[in-house]
Amino acid sequence: MKKRSKRYNLLKKSHNKDKKIEIKELVELVKKNVTTKFDESIDISLKINLKQSKGGDLSLRTVVKLPNGTGKKSKIAVLCESTKIDEAKKSGAEVIGSDDLIEKISSGKIDFTKLICTPAMMGKIGKHGKVLGPKGLMPNPKLGTVTNDVSKAVNDIKNGLTEIRNDKDGNLSCSIGRKSFSSDKLLENYKVLIDFIKKEKPETIKGEFIKNIFITSTMGISYRIGAK
Repeated sequence: MKKRSKRYNLLKKSHNKDKKIEIKELVELVKKNVTTKFDESIDISLKINLKQSKGGDLSLRTVVKLPNGTGKKSKIAVLCESTKIDEAKKSGAEVIGSDDLIEKISSGKIDFTKLICTPAMMGKIGKHGKVLGPKGLMPNPKLGTVTNDVSKAVNDIKNGLTEIRNDKDGNLSCSIGRKSFSSDKLLENYKVLIDFIKKEKPETIKGEFIKNIFITSTMGISYRIGAK
């Protein structure tokens, strides 16, 4: 049997997996239980209904703008034609390049966490999709990472634009902030996230779209959220 740490067992005492608790109370409980020395992420995990009446299972992949951001720092790269290099530099991106950046990517030198690409450069970066895709770095117009408005794209990512996508079983996870965030900011991010996902429900999905919701911190245990 797997041996649990004293810290885990102590946290477990405040946990009843069958009890649903209101989100406001749970945010306070999760923050209280963060005892590590680093600023843990506060994460929401939920399961959505994928079964459509037609067209096969749903695949949800989009972006949501959280009003208070997630607290996670992104190192943004911009791949653009030479005429847009100056604009990209002013945007605040950390890595900027044209053909030289493509060469770095092709050699495996990927030192960024987000990649923005102008439409003119997509033809050149497309062949590297097998490398960028599994890392979640392949630019996508639906996610706002293929655009001529480089400044806006960089600003959006640095100010709370977050990608969300479900796995094959309908599980979806997203950070709503850090332990250092006030409870009000965490609650505001939570409400925006849940309302956004509910609006993404297609007409081909019958019944409840969100089946259950849990909240946890990086090193904590998860709590099921009750009625909202």
